[in-house]
Amino acid sequence: MVVAGKPDAKGLSQLGEVMQIAFVPEDFDAAVRHWTAVMGVGPFHLLEDVRLEAMRYRGAPSAAAFDLALAYWGDMQVELIRPRDGHPSIYTGEYADVGGGLHHVCILVDDIADARRVCAARGAEVVLEGALGDSRVIYVDPGQGPGSLVEILQQGGEGPRLFAAIKAACAEWDGSEPLRRLG
Repeated sequence: MVVAGKPDAKGLSQLGEVMQIAFVPEDFDAAVRHWTAVMGVGPFHLLEDVRLEAMRYRGAPSAAAFDLALAYWGDMQVELIRPRDGHPSIYTGEYADVGGGLHHVCILVDDIADARRVCAARGAEVVLEGALGDSRVIYVDPGQGPGSLVEILQQGGEGPRLFAAIKAACAEWDGSEPLRRLG
């Protein structure tokens, strides 16, 4: 039972550790410059025109497209997202206006169906879902106050190798070519 004002020891954190912090900046290029030049995080690896398969936003199909750039600060992945259109999504709807601050965090899981059950038991609403190849993803709104969305990702196929390659490139980055296109 959840008691108002009392921490829930079995909240969404039971799903795993946060491995990513994500932002939807108003000025994507300025954000890349800030993270690389000021924070020293990079290089960012850009995936353009990403479209999730079977994407649903609030239960309805969506054809939203976005660009995303990934880098690592140690073990923490940093993601910058740029919506490409006005289709309904967490990047253009009521969740888009975070003033440049944290948009969502990401947790990797082995079983997305089990993660859904945990979210449902906690009252967390699935607001977006989709797939990218063999990977499955849901974004949940944990509700009950200010905070960010939680991305829950079950990686498949090349996902783990891609993340490992980006992490390795960031560990050895010499400051050159701060934004690199993938694909």
